[in-house]
Amino acid sequence: MSFKDLHLIKPIQKAVAASGYVEPTLVQQRSIPLILEGKDVIVSAQTGTGKTAAFALPILQKLYDKQDAPKKGKKIRALIISPTRELAIQIQKNFKTYAEFTNLTSLVVFGGSSIEPQIDVLKKGVDILVATPGRLLDLHKQDYINLDFIETFVLDEADLMLAMGFIDDVKKIERLCPQEKQTLLFSATIPFKIEELANTLLKDPERIDVTPTKSVAKNVNQTLYYVPKQNKIELCLHLMRNTIEGNVLIFRRTRNGVDKLEETLLKNGFSVNSIHGDKPQSERQTALNKFKNGYVKILIATDVAARGIDINELDNVLNFDMPGIPETYVHRIGRTGRAGHTGNAYSLCSADEKNYVKKIEQAINVQIPVVTDHPYPLDPKAEPVVHKRQGSKYKKGRKSEASKKKKKRWY
Repeated sequence: MSFKDLHLIKPIQKAVAASGYVEPTLVQQRSIPLILEGKDVIVSAQTGTGKTAAFALPILQKLYDKQDAPKKGKKIRALIISPTRELAIQIQKNFKTYAEFTNLTSLVVFGGSSIEPQIDVLKKGVDILVATPGRLLDLHKQDYINLDFIETFVLDEADLMLAMGFIDDVKKIERLCPQEKQTLLFSATIPFKIEELANTLLKDPERIDVTPTKSVAKNVNQTLYYVPKQNKIELCLHLMRNTIEGNVLIFRRTRNGVDKLEETLLKNGFSVNSIHGDKPQSERQTALNKFKNGYVKILIATDVAARGIDINELDNVLNFDMPGIPETYVHRIGRTGRAGHTGNAYSLCSADEKNYVKKIEQAINVQIPVVTDHPYPLDPKAEPVVHKRQGSKYKKGRKSEASKKKKKRWY
Protein backbone atom coordinates (compact mmCIF):
# COMPACT_ATOMS: atom_id res chain seq x y z
CA MET A 1 0.00 0.00 0.00
CA SER A 2 1.18 3.53 -0.77
CA PHE A 3 0.13 6.89 0.70
CA LYS A 4 -1.69 7.54 -2.59
CA ASP A 5 -3.96 4.55 -1.85
CA LEU A 6 -5.07 6.33 1.34
CA HIS A 7 -6.54 9.12 -0.85
CA LEU A 8 -4.26 11.80 0.52
CA ILE A 9 -4.03 15.00 -1.51
CA LYS A 10 -0.97 15.80 -3.64
CA PRO A 11 0.63 18.46 -1.35
CA ILE A 12 0.57 16.02 1.58
CA GLN A 13 1.83 13.09 -0.52
CA LYS A 14 4.66 15.35 -1.71
CA ALA A 15 5.63 16.28 1.87
CA VAL A 16 5.52 12.64 2.98
CA ALA A 17 7.73 11.60 0.05
CA ALA A 18 10.16 14.44 0.85
CA SER A 19 10.40 13.04 4.41
CA GLY A 20 11.58 9.74 2.95
CA TYR A 21 8.50 7.64 3.76
CA VAL A 22 7.40 5.22 1.05
CA GLU A 23 4.75 3.02 2.64
CA PRO A 24 2.28 3.83 5.42
CA THR A 25 2.70 1.88 8.65
CA LEU A 26 -0.07 -0.41 9.94
CA VAL A 27 -1.45 2.22 12.31
CA GLN A 28 -1.54 4.75 9.43
CA GLN A 29 -3.22 2.30 7.05
CA ARG A 30 -5.97 1.63 9.58
CA SER A 31 -6.45 5.10 11.10
CA ILE A 32 -6.21 7.56 8.20
CA PRO A 33 -9.31 6.40 6.24
CA LEU A 34 -11.49 6.44 9.39
CA ILE A 35 -10.24 9.89 10.49
CA LEU A 36 -10.86 11.28 6.98
CA GLU A 37 -14.42 9.94 7.25
CA GLY A 38 -14.82 12.08 10.37
CA LYS A 39 -15.18 9.20 12.84
CA ASP A 40 -14.07 9.28 16.48
CA VAL A 41 -11.23 6.83 16.93
CA ILE A 42 -9.46 5.00 19.81
CA VAL A 43 -6.04 3.76 18.77
CA SER A 44 -3.90 1.44 20.85
CA ALA A 45 -0.33 1.63 19.49
CA GLN A 46 3.20 1.70 20.87
CA THR A 47 5.55 4.66 20.41
CA GLY A 48 7.52 4.33 17.18
CA THR A 49 4.67 2.89 15.11
CA GLY A 50 4.11 6.12 13.17
CA LYS A 51 1.03 7.23 15.05
CA THR A 52 1.77 10.98 14.90
CA ALA A 53 1.44 10.86 11.10
CA ALA A 54 -1.68 8.69 11.56
CA PHE A 55 -3.52 11.73 12.95
CA ALA A 56 -1.41 14.60 11.51
CA LEU A 57 -1.93 13.69 7.82
CA PRO A 58 -5.75 13.42 7.90
CA ILE A 59 -6.04 16.55 10.07
CA LEU A 60 -3.98 18.55 7.56
CA GLN A 61 -6.06 17.19 4.71
CA LYS A 62 -9.33 18.14 6.41
CA LEU A 63 -8.07 21.67 7.11
CA TYR A 64 -6.51 22.12 3.66
CA ASP A 65 -9.65 23.42 1.92
CA LYS A 66 -10.10 26.15 4.56
CA GLN A 67 -6.45 27.06 4.87
CA ASP A 68 -6.50 30.67 3.68
CA ALA A 69 -7.03 32.87 6.72
CA PRO A 70 -10.08 35.15 6.92
CA LYS A 71 -9.41 38.86 7.45
CA LYS A 72 -9.53 38.56 11.22
CA GLY A 73 -6.77 35.95 11.27
CA LYS A 74 -6.70 32.17 11.58
CA LYS A 75 -8.73 30.28 14.17
CA ILE A 76 -7.44 27.20 16.02
CA ARG A 77 -9.31 24.30 14.40
CA ALA A 78 -7.25 21.31 15.54
CA LEU A 79 -6.02 20.80 19.11
CA ILE A 80 -3.55 18.11 20.14
CA ILE A 81 -2.94 17.54 23.85
CA SER A 82 0.31 15.86 24.84
CA PRO A 83 1.54 14.97 28.34
CA THR A 84 5.18 16.15 28.02
CA ARG A 85 6.91 19.07 26.34
CA GLU A 86 9.30 16.73 24.46
CA LEU A 87 6.40 14.87 22.88
CA ALA A 88 4.56 18.11 22.13
CA ILE A 89 7.63 19.57 20.38
CA GLN A 90 8.03 16.36 18.35
CA ILE A 91 4.36 16.37 17.28
CA GLN A 92 4.50 20.01 16.15
CA LYS A 93 7.71 19.31 14.24
CA ASN A 94 5.86 16.57 12.35
CA PHE A 95 2.94 18.87 11.58
CA LYS A 96 5.38 21.46 10.22
CA THR A 97 7.07 18.84 8.01
CA TYR A 98 3.82 17.47 6.56
CA ALA A 99 2.33 20.96 6.02
CA GLU A 100 5.35 22.12 4.01
CA PHE A 101 3.41 22.47 0.73
CA THR A 102 0.32 24.06 2.31
CA ASN A 103 -0.41 27.41 4.00
CA LEU A 104 -1.45 25.72 7.23
CA THR A 105 0.32 26.87 10.39
CA SER A 106 0.90 25.20 13.74
CA LEU A 107 2.23 26.20 17.15
CA VAL A 108 3.39 24.31 20.22
CA VAL A 109 2.81 25.70 23.73
CA PHE A 110 4.22 24.17 26.93
CA GLY A 111 5.18 25.18 30.45
CA GLY A 112 8.67 25.82 31.75
CA SER A 113 9.52 28.28 28.98
CA SER A 114 8.82 31.96 28.25
CA ILE A 115 5.13 32.56 27.60
CA GLU A 116 5.59 35.82 25.60
CA PRO A 117 6.76 34.33 22.23
CA GLN A 118 3.89 31.84 22.40
CA ILE A 119 1.40 34.68 22.99
CA ASP A 120 2.82 36.65 20.01
CA VAL A 121 2.20 33.73 17.62
CA LEU A 122 -1.26 33.07 19.08
CA LYS A 123 -2.26 36.70 18.42
CA LYS A 124 -1.44 36.26 14.73
CA GLY A 125 -3.58 33.11 14.60
CA VAL A 126 -2.76 29.44 13.89
CA ASP A 127 -4.66 26.47 12.42
CA ILE A 128 -3.23 23.74 14.65
CA LEU A 129 -2.25 23.96 18.30
CA VAL A 130 -0.17 21.33 20.10
CA ALA A 131 -0.10 21.85 23.86
CA THR A 132 0.60 20.43 27.28
CA PRO A 133 -2.50 20.65 29.52
CA GLY A 134 -1.19 23.12 32.17
CA ARG A 135 0.12 25.80 29.76
CA LEU A 136 -3.01 25.51 27.59
CA LEU A 137 -5.36 26.20 30.52
CA ASP A 138 -3.09 29.03 31.65
CA LEU A 139 -3.22 30.74 28.24
CA HIS A 140 -6.98 30.14 27.99
CA LYS A 141 -7.54 31.77 31.40
CA GLN A 142 -5.61 34.82 30.16
CA ASP A 143 -7.84 34.93 27.04
CA TYR A 144 -5.07 34.25 24.54
CA ILE A 145 -6.58 30.97 23.37
CA ASN A 146 -10.06 30.54 21.92
CA LEU A 147 -11.24 26.94 21.56
CA ASP A 148 -14.66 27.75 20.07
CA PHE A 149 -13.68 26.69 16.55
CA ILE A 150 -12.06 23.31 17.32
CA GLU A 151 -13.04 20.67 14.75
CA THR A 152 -10.60 17.90 15.76
CA PHE A 153 -9.46 17.19 19.32
CA VAL A 154 -6.58 14.72 19.80
CA LEU A 155 -5.42 13.12 23.03
CA ASP A 156 -1.98 11.63 22.50
CA GLU A 157 -0.31 9.17 24.94
CA ALA A 158 -3.50 9.06 27.03
CA ASP A 159 -2.13 6.43 29.43
CA LEU A 160 0.88 8.64 30.20
CA MET A 161 -1.53 11.55 30.72
CA LEU A 162 -3.34 9.39 33.27
CA ALA A 163 -0.08 8.40 35.01
CA MET A 164 0.96 12.07 35.26
CA GLY A 165 -2.37 13.10 36.81
CA PHE A 166 -3.64 15.19 33.87
CA ILE A 167 -7.02 13.53 33.37
CA ASP A 168 -9.05 16.26 35.15
CA ASP A 169 -7.29 18.95 33.09
CA VAL A 170 -8.05 17.00 29.91
CA LYS A 171 -11.76 16.82 30.81
CA LYS A 172 -11.75 20.58 31.50
CA ILE A 173 -10.11 21.30 28.12
CA GLU A 174 -12.59 19.06 26.30
CA ARG A 175 -15.49 20.98 27.86
CA LEU A 176 -14.03 24.26 26.53
CA CYS A 177 -14.24 22.91 22.96
CA PRO A 178 -17.46 22.75 20.90
CA GLN A 179 -19.71 19.74 21.43
CA GLU A 180 -19.70 18.92 17.72
CA LYS A 181 -16.14 17.84 17.03
CA GLN A 182 -14.12 14.79 16.11
CA THR A 183 -12.18 13.26 19.01
CA LEU A 184 -9.16 10.97 18.56
CA LEU A 185 -7.56 9.10 21.46
CA PHE A 186 -4.13 7.49 21.12
CA SER A 187 -2.64 5.35 23.86
CA ALA A 188 0.03 2.65 24.18
CA THR A 189 -2.28 0.70 26.48
CA ILE A 190 -5.99 1.01 27.30
CA PRO A 191 -6.36 0.53 31.08
CA PHE A 192 -9.80 0.77 32.72
CA LYS A 193 -9.46 4.50 33.53
CA ILE A 194 -8.67 5.30 29.87
CA GLU A 195 -11.65 3.18 28.82
CA GLU A 196 -13.82 5.27 31.17
CA LEU A 197 -12.39 8.51 29.78
CA ALA A 198 -13.01 7.35 26.21
CA ASN A 199 -16.64 6.58 27.05
CA THR A 200 -17.19 10.13 28.29
CA LEU A 201 -15.31 11.95 25.50
CA LEU A 202 -15.88 9.95 22.31
CA LYS A 203 -19.04 9.30 20.34
CA ASP A 204 -19.45 5.78 18.95
CA PRO A 205 -15.69 5.39 18.35
CA GLU A 206 -13.97 2.97 15.98
CA ARG A 207 -11.25 0.91 17.68
CA ILE A 208 -7.86 0.22 16.17
CA ASP A 209 -5.41 -2.06 17.96
CA VAL A 210 -1.89 -2.29 16.58
CA THR A 211 -0.07 -3.52 19.65
CA PRO A 212 1.99 -6.62 18.81
CA THR A 213 0.16 -9.86 19.51
CA LYS A 214 1.42 -11.71 22.55
CA SER A 215 2.40 -14.68 20.39
CA VAL A 216 5.28 -12.73 18.82
CA ALA A 217 8.50 -13.13 20.76
CA LYS A 218 9.49 -9.80 22.29
CA ASN A 219 13.19 -10.59 22.25
CA VAL A 220 13.38 -11.13 18.49
CA ASN A 221 14.63 -8.39 16.16
CA GLN A 222 12.79 -8.89 12.89
CA THR A 223 14.11 -7.64 9.54
CA LEU A 224 12.83 -8.03 6.00
CA TYR A 225 14.80 -8.01 2.75
CA TYR A 226 13.00 -7.60 -0.58
CA VAL A 227 15.03 -9.47 -3.19
CA PRO A 228 14.48 -10.92 -6.70
CA LYS A 229 13.87 -14.67 -6.47
CA GLN A 230 16.95 -15.49 -8.57
CA ASN A 231 19.18 -13.49 -6.17
CA LYS A 232 18.04 -15.09 -2.91
CA ILE A 233 21.02 -17.43 -2.71
CA GLU A 234 23.49 -14.54 -3.33
CA LEU A 235 21.78 -12.43 -0.66
CA CYS A 236 21.81 -15.38 1.74
CA LEU A 237 25.58 -15.79 1.23
CA HIS A 238 26.06 -12.01 1.63
CA LEU A 239 24.18 -12.05 4.97
CA MET A 240 26.08 -15.10 6.19
CA ARG A 241 29.41 -13.38 5.46
CA ASN A 242 28.62 -9.84 6.62
CA THR A 243 25.60 -9.67 8.93
CA ILE A 244 24.64 -12.90 10.66
CA GLU A 245 26.72 -13.80 13.71
CA GLY A 246 26.38 -17.01 15.67
CA ASN A 247 24.34 -20.05 14.74
CA VAL A 248 21.41 -19.90 12.30
CA LEU A 249 18.40 -22.07 11.54
CA ILE A 250 17.34 -21.58 7.89
CA PHE A 251 13.82 -22.45 6.77
CA ARG A 252 12.99 -23.55 3.25
CA ARG A 253 9.65 -24.57 1.87
CA THR A 254 10.67 -27.79 0.08
CA ARG A 255 13.06 -30.71 0.59
CA ASN A 256 14.59 -30.03 -2.80
CA GLY A 257 15.17 -26.40 -1.75
CA VAL A 258 16.89 -27.59 1.45
CA ASP A 259 19.26 -29.87 -0.49
CA LYS A 260 20.07 -27.18 -3.06
CA LEU A 261 20.92 -24.55 -0.45
CA GLU A 262 22.98 -27.00 1.59
CA GLU A 263 25.03 -27.83 -1.50
CA THR A 264 25.67 -24.14 -2.26
CA LEU A 265 26.68 -23.30 1.30
CA LEU A 266 29.05 -26.29 1.50
CA LYS A 267 30.66 -25.21 -1.79
CA ASN A 268 31.20 -21.77 -0.25
CA GLY A 269 33.03 -23.18 2.76
CA PHE A 270 30.28 -23.08 5.42
CA SER A 271 29.79 -25.83 8.00
CA VAL A 272 26.19 -26.82 7.39
CA ASN A 273 23.75 -29.66 7.95
CA SER A 274 20.14 -30.22 6.95
CA ILE A 275 17.02 -32.07 8.01
CA HIS A 276 13.88 -32.88 6.03
CA GLY A 277 11.27 -35.62 5.73
CA ASP A 278 13.23 -37.72 3.24
CA LYS A 279 16.13 -38.28 5.64
CA PRO A 280 16.09 -41.21 8.10
CA GLN A 281 15.34 -40.30 11.71
CA SER A 282 18.84 -41.28 12.89
CA GLU A 283 20.44 -38.94 10.32
CA ARG A 284 18.14 -36.11 11.34
CA GLN A 285 18.94 -36.63 15.01
CA THR A 286 22.70 -36.62 14.34
CA ALA A 287 22.40 -33.37 12.34
CA LEU A 288 20.37 -31.79 15.12
CA ASN A 289 22.81 -32.86 17.85
CA LYS A 290 25.76 -31.46 15.89
CA PHE A 291 23.92 -28.15 15.54
CA LYS A 292 22.86 -28.02 19.21
CA ASN A 293 26.40 -28.75 20.38
CA GLY A 294 27.98 -26.12 18.13
CA TYR A 295 29.88 -28.47 15.77
CA VAL A 296 27.82 -27.06 12.90
CA LYS A 297 26.76 -23.39 12.77
CA ILE A 298 24.04 -23.67 10.11
CA LEU A 299 21.05 -25.98 10.00
CA ILE A 300 18.62 -25.92 7.05
CA ALA A 301 15.17 -27.40 7.57
CA THR A 302 11.63 -27.64 6.25
CA ASP A 303 8.83 -26.71 8.65
CA VAL A 304 7.76 -30.33 9.10
CA ALA A 305 11.26 -31.47 10.03
CA ALA A 306 11.75 -28.50 12.34
CA ARG A 307 8.74 -29.37 14.54
CA GLY A 308 9.84 -30.11 18.05
CA ILE A 309 13.29 -28.59 17.62
CA ASP A 310 14.01 -26.84 20.88
CA ILE A 311 17.27 -24.91 21.01
CA ASN A 312 17.61 -22.51 23.93
CA GLU A 313 20.54 -20.59 22.55
CA LEU A 314 19.61 -20.12 18.92
CA ASP A 315 21.00 -16.76 17.72
CA ASN A 316 19.27 -16.41 14.36
CA VAL A 317 16.41 -17.64 12.20
CA LEU A 318 16.50 -17.03 8.44
CA ASN A 319 13.31 -17.39 6.41
CA PHE A 320 14.78 -18.19 3.00
CA ASP A 321 11.23 -18.78 1.72
CA MET A 322 8.38 -16.80 3.29
CA PRO A 323 5.67 -19.03 4.78
CA GLY A 324 2.15 -18.63 3.40
CA ILE A 325 0.59 -19.08 6.85
CA PRO A 326 1.22 -16.35 9.49
CA GLU A 327 1.22 -18.88 12.36
CA THR A 328 4.13 -20.67 10.70
CA TYR A 329 6.10 -17.41 10.66
CA VAL A 330 5.40 -16.85 14.37
CA HIS A 331 6.37 -20.45 15.12
CA ARG A 332 9.63 -20.13 13.14
CA ILE A 333 10.86 -16.87 14.65
CA GLY A 334 9.82 -18.03 18.12
CA ARG A 335 12.71 -20.53 17.98
CA THR A 336 15.11 -17.69 18.76
CA GLY A 337 15.04 -15.08 21.54
CA ARG A 338 14.30 -17.64 24.25
CA ALA A 339 15.23 -17.84 27.92
CA GLY A 340 16.13 -14.15 28.20
CA HIS A 341 18.36 -14.16 25.10
CA THR A 342 17.89 -11.75 22.20
CA GLY A 343 17.52 -13.29 18.76
CA ASN A 344 17.32 -12.12 15.15
CA ALA A 345 14.86 -13.15 12.45
CA TYR A 346 15.82 -12.38 8.86
CA SER A 347 13.29 -12.85 6.06
CA LEU A 348 13.95 -12.86 2.31
CA CYS A 349 10.90 -11.88 0.28
CA SER A 350 10.57 -12.05 -3.50
CA ALA A 351 7.82 -10.35 -5.55
CA ASP A 352 5.54 -13.40 -5.44
CA GLU A 353 5.72 -13.55 -1.62
CA LYS A 354 4.65 -9.95 -0.89
CA ASN A 355 1.10 -11.06 -0.07
CA TYR A 356 2.46 -13.47 2.54
CA VAL A 357 4.23 -10.55 4.24
CA LYS A 358 1.03 -8.50 4.24
CA LYS A 359 -0.89 -11.36 5.90
CA ILE A 360 1.87 -11.93 8.46
CA GLU A 361 2.03 -8.23 9.42
CA GLN A 362 -1.75 -8.05 9.82
CA ALA A 363 -1.78 -11.19 11.95
CA ILE A 364 1.04 -10.14 14.29
CA ASN A 365 0.16 -6.41 14.33
CA VAL A 366 3.76 -5.50 13.61
CA GLN A 367 5.27 -3.79 10.61
CA ILE A 368 8.48 -5.74 9.96
CA PRO A 369 11.35 -3.26 9.40
CA VAL A 370 12.67 -3.39 5.83
CA VAL A 371 16.41 -3.29 5.07
CA THR A 372 16.95 -1.59 1.70
CA ASP A 373 20.73 -1.20 1.91
CA HIS A 374 21.87 -4.51 0.40
CA PRO A 375 23.40 -5.59 -2.94
CA TYR A 376 20.31 -7.26 -4.46
CA PRO A 377 17.32 -4.91 -4.00
CA LEU A 378 13.98 -5.80 -5.55
CA ASP A 379 12.44 -3.23 -7.88
CA PRO A 380 9.29 -2.10 -5.96
CA LYS A 381 7.31 -2.38 -9.21
CA ALA A 382 8.53 -5.93 -9.91
CA GLU A 383 5.74 -8.33 -10.76
CA PRO A 384 5.82 -11.99 -9.65
CA VAL A 385 7.38 -14.29 -12.23
CA VAL A 386 4.74 -16.62 -13.63
CA HIS A 387 6.10 -19.86 -15.02
CA LYS A 388 3.78 -21.09 -17.75
CA ARG A 389 3.63 -24.83 -18.09
CA GLN A 390 4.82 -26.04 -21.41
CA GLY A 391 2.01 -27.81 -23.22
CA SER A 392 2.45 -30.83 -25.45
CA LYS A 393 3.90 -30.07 -28.87
CA TYR A 394 1.10 -32.17 -30.32
CA LYS A 395 -2.13 -30.32 -30.84
CA LYS A 396 -5.03 -32.09 -29.22
CA GLY A 397 -7.83 -33.45 -31.34
CA ARG A 398 -5.86 -33.31 -34.58
CA LYS A 399 -5.16 -36.29 -36.76
CA SER A 400 -1.56 -37.05 -37.52
CA GLU A 401 -0.18 -36.44 -40.95
CA ALA A 402 -0.01 -40.20 -41.50
CA SER A 403 -3.69 -40.76 -40.85
CA LYS A 404 -4.56 -37.83 -43.07
CA LYS A 405 -2.84 -39.58 -45.99
CA LYS A 406 -4.68 -42.81 -45.04
CA LYS A 407 -1.46 -44.73 -45.17
CA LYS A 408 -1.79 -48.38 -44.47
CA ARG A 409 0.08 -49.41 -41.38
CA TRP A 410 2.04 -52.59 -41.12
CA TYR A 411 0.03 -53.84 -38.13
